[in-house]
Amino acid sequence: MSGGALLADVPRPAATEQPTEAEWAAAVSAITTLPANGRILLICHVNPDGDALGSMLGFALGLRRLGVRQLQATFPGRPEVPEPFQAMPGLDLLVPATEADPDPDLVICFDVAAVSRLGDLADRLDRAGASVVLDHHASNTRFGGIHLVDPDAAATSVVVEKLLVRLGVPLDQGIAECLYVALATDTGSFRFDMTTPAVHEMAARLLATGIRPGEISRRIFDTRPFGAVRLYGDVLGRTQLEPLEAGGRGLVWTYATLADLERHGQRPYTLEPLIDSVRCTAEADVSCVLKQVAEGEWAVSMRSKGAMDVSRVAVALGGGGHRLAAGFTAYGSVPEVIEAIRTELGRGGVALDLGGTAASELQDQE
Repeated sequence: MSGGALLADVPRPAATEQPTEAEWAAAVSAITTLPANGRILLICHVNPDGDALGSMLGFALGLRRLGVRQLQATFPGRPEVPEPFQAMPGLDLLVPATEADPDPDLVICFDVAAVSRLGDLADRLDRAGASVVLDHHASNTRFGGIHLVDPDAAATSVVVEKLLVRLGVPLDQGIAECLYVALATDTGSFRFDMTTPAVHEMAARLLATGIRPGEISRRIFDTRPFGAVRLYGDVLGRTQLEPLEAGGRGLVWTYATLADLERHGQRPYTLEPLIDSVRCTAEADVSCVLKQVAEGEWAVSMRSKGAMDVSRVAVALGGGGHRLAAGFTAYGSVPEVIEAIRTELGRGGVALDLGGTAASELQDQE
């Protein structure tokens, strides 16, 4: 990794305020002052979820309406779009990371809290003439050049829509569908606490273009291969409840191995919704799913119902995210990883003030 990318991993103050007008203006200028043949590369995080892909593709379609022609969208790792998102508009703009422009004039990142989430594409930040980061993670490390980071936004797509408005790009059905997928994903179908009046107002603007929310929701949330159903049965069958952990608020956890995936013929992305089946456990505030990536390597998803701050746990273990939804990459055996989580829950996963409103900031940093 290049020197600039390494520097970007140095801890910096967390994002606590909305973007300033100067930052919005700088982002607009970075896009509109590019020459006619200027090359723009859009990047979202590894293992993209609905907000990452929807925000990136929705903005890509907006740039196309703006007249941008030298345009690519990509993400690090295997060039595989999860099945629920394979009907989204704008997929024709996606290219594998190996084919991404090595020297773009402008890089725009979506839903990425830290440069490490860009994988082998992080070097594009050093090579590009300018870079813009659109995100909604309070744990964003302020990598890149221009920062449009709004920790109060329910999804990165909220930031995207605001930038499109400033660019004078009107919504059409393609843009709207992408942004709706992103918004619905990160609000849990508008069930989580970050579902504010402003979120419903944005959803109304998107629906007014004529998109079909029922069809989109069935595709994104309610369609799963039979093999995935059987896989979930196996993984949920080994779930463990530890009611005395997390300061007596309870910890529930399980794990899925590569052998599980192979046995049921499933791709890793089918495991992403599994955390929702674990987090509903009434006796536990904190839920956790370990998903094997390689021998001794795990992608860990954590959730809290409001009493504990799981982002502190994730940050301490090398990851990040939100107070109620976070993740990190762990190395070792399942017992070793769970013990590290127990330790950090006791040390850093401090209780939140339940007298206030806990923002249910789910997904992304996993």
